[in-house]
Amino acid sequence: MGRISVHQLKQWKAEGKRFAMITAYDYPSARLVEQAGIPIILVGDSVGSVVLGYESTVPVTMEDILYHTRAVVRATSKAIILADMPFMSYQANADEAVRNAGRLLQEGGATAVKLEGGSHVAPLVRRMVDCGIPVMGHLGLTPQSVNQFGGHKVQGKTPAAAAKLLQDARALEEAGAFAVVLETIPAPLARMVTERITIPTIGIGAGPDCDAQVQVFHDMLGIYDDRRTLKHAKRYAVLGETIREAVRAYIGEVEGGEFPTREHSFEMDEATLSELTPA
Repeated sequence: MGRISVHQLKQWKAEGKRFAMITAYDYPSARLVEQAGIPIILVGDSVGSVVLGYESTVPVTMEDILYHTRAVVRATSKAIILADMPFMSYQANADEAVRNAGRLLQEGGATAVKLEGGSHVAPLVRRMVDCGIPVMGHLGLTPQSVNQFGGHKVQGKTPAAAAKLLQDARALEEAGAFAVVLETIPAPLARMVTERITIPTIGIGAGPDCDAQVQVFHDMLGIYDDRRTLKHAKRYAVLGETIREAVRAYIGEVEGGEFPTREHSFEMDEATLSELTPA
């Protein structure tokens, strides 16, 4: 059957069918979310903060994204695999940007790429699409520009900022983007954008009226239950404590001589053993 086509997402919007997207960065997590039925997996530059231990997405490199994308691709066969273009992989010049996007498909095995920005990146989006590279846009709070924004703040709150976001969404649609992420913007503005463009909107902190939603794997599963919980994130489990409890139990059994038992051990023929044992 093969992977879902990016064109299917636009059809789902036309039909009013909502869908979910989630991040995954390695083989086991990608395998699990596809088995659960997720149609699109984002190998996000959020790998920097949730897997690699950076304070932001800015230090993430092309090699990081390629490495993690390959693992996710190996684990899946149906989901669209979307690879984030990391900071400075497309901002310097168009030729380098197209080469890097092409690497994510050719070397990483991604289905499509995602990049941040509006009207100013629209010509680049058009060039990539013309080269056969499917592109998803990203508007609102764009994490690679967090230093410029001065933190994780809601975007598009003034009339001018809201009008600019609408203009940017239309520019990305006209440039050939197949969908656009709307991050941390007022819900009424997200609804307006969703109604005014024909490509799917994928919300994260953008209210309930987007065509789809995306969440970060580690936030949704409560891997880091000591991590600051963002307003737009919902925990569906608290696996961090479950993991710690399991490891504590393991430590206790090893220290107490309860693990391993005969059940976890391999036997040896007594005759063979006797030949090795001194008389």
